[in-house]
Amino acid sequence: MNNFEVIKTPIKDLVIIQPKVFGDERGFFLETYNKKSFEEHGLTMEFVQDNHSKSKKGVLRGLHFQTKFTQGKLVRAVKGSVYDVAVDLRKSSETYGQWYGVLLTEQNKTMFYIPEGFAHGFLALEDDTEFMYKCTDLYSPEYDSGLLWNDETINIDWRLEEFGIKEEELTISDKDQKQAKFDKNKKYFE
Repeated sequence: MNNFEVIKTPIKDLVIIQPKVFGDERGFFLETYNKKSFEEHGLTMEFVQDNHSKSKKGVLRGLHFQTKFTQGKLVRAVKGSVYDVAVDLRKSSETYGQWYGVLLTEQNKTMFYIPEGFAHGFLALEDDTEFMYKCTDLYSPEYDSGLLWNDETINIDWRLEEFGIKEEELTISDKDQKQAKFDKNKKYFE
């Protein structure tokens, strides 16, 4: 029995994963990862690190990637909600430089798999939002890199108005405010 529905996005290898939720008056139960079930869907990644973050409403984290020891990430909101975004940085990809976003909430239990070769970021939509990441490689700070969250070439629609957040209300780290702009001629990844 496979307890996951895998939904393709317009960007190859970037997928939405909807777990089957078993709920009753006591609460709910769901699998967040099952190696055999994932492999049945062609998802053969191996996870080696889990991360957990907490953010207040309006915190924007990203867009992050590692230039070596690239990380694939299986992400989900365990409390609150986020608008999660991935940018394809695989130079050989037909969708190089394109982005895709998905709403991940405590209620919808949706997960998003961002494979190696992508930049990743998210916007917290509620106070006390907790976010979990399963990663396919260890964090290597010496290879930490990123793209500017509001780069006009990528032109991500963060849906601020829809989510009731004004740009001046965003909380963005100094590091993320100084990230590089996207260079369409650069070879980030094969």
